[in-house]
Amino acid sequence: MRQNAGMVSDAAPSPAQDARLDKARGWLSRVSAVNDANLIPVAGDASFRRYFRVTSKSSSWVLMDAPPAKEDSRPFLDVSSRLRSAGIRAPAIVARDTDLGFILLEDFGDTLLRDALDERSASAWFPRLLALLAKLSQEVETEGLPHYDRKLLTQELELFTRWYLDRHHEIKLDCDDLETWESMCTLLLESAAEQPRVFVHRDFHSCNLMVLPTGDLGLIDFQDAVLGPLSYDFASLAWDRYITWSREQLLEWMIGYRDQVSPATDEQTWIRWCDWMGLQRNLKIVGIFSRLNYRDGKTEYLEMIPRFWEYIVDVLPRYPELGAFEAMLERLRCAP
Repeated sequence: MRQNAGMVSDAAPSPAQDARLDKARGWLSRVSAVNDANLIPVAGDASFRRYFRVTSKSSSWVLMDAPPAKEDSRPFLDVSSRLRSAGIRAPAIVARDTDLGFILLEDFGDTLLRDALDERSASAWFPRLLALLAKLSQEVETEGLPHYDRKLLTQELELFTRWYLDRHHEIKLDCDDLETWESMCTLLLESAAEQPRVFVHRDFHSCNLMVLPTGDLGLIDFQDAVLGPLSYDFASLAWDRYITWSREQLLEWMIGYRDQVSPATDEQTWIRWCDWMGLQRNLKIVGIFSRLNYRDGKTEYLEMIPRFWEYIVDVLPRYPELGAFEAMLERLRCAP
């Protein structure tokens, strides 16, 4: 969910989408007494969900359109309730109809954290971000959330070999390479399993955080939340899609976050948890971005792969245990 009215889709809606808009207008007139609502497309995400700013003379909201055949909106509602109960600024739910797949939300405005965060402002933002991460990990109810377990983490890692190596580079791993890959995956999975299990947003980064008119941080795109490793959301924030932070800065934030959440482990183990969790996530992202290109025709995601590739190859030399995998990637010549 990306509530940025300045990012309007240029694509003409399909007949099915036009029918959805007609349904949406009818539903809005019933639940909000807004007739002839003006629906302005708002930039969406990598899912089938769409978002529209709904404006009237005196108010504005955001409409989530989640076609029931493709998107289940119930997890969004469930996680929203958990977040708001913990005092996290998630958009208020104004109206909902899960059968139709429409949710009317509080309008958080236009300012993504991405637009406010840079090298100069990081020292002001990151203490607040780490405090928010700590609050998420310590205060949000996790009973009943899906588990970010070994099976799911493995499925994510397999996106790298299937969509990036195999589909993008047409590289099929031989038996020796498969053994190297599986050994590396085992290290990452065991590192994740060592960690405390907490609420995990699963996509906590500068495009899913909004700076509200009050100056507060608002959280969006949280429907995929799980119970998972403590370092995951930190890794999502630290290895950013748009800004590459220095190693010195990453280490400072790793230790700063550790001081807030107080895991029962030593500093070096905590740094490894963060690095290896970031490696798992970044391998997954390279695979997902390849899939978005080849399966879904979203070619713009290929342009984002090089930054995440650099994150991968930066961490590998820091750990001798990952040396065989590093050598394999170099031999395969599979850089973007």
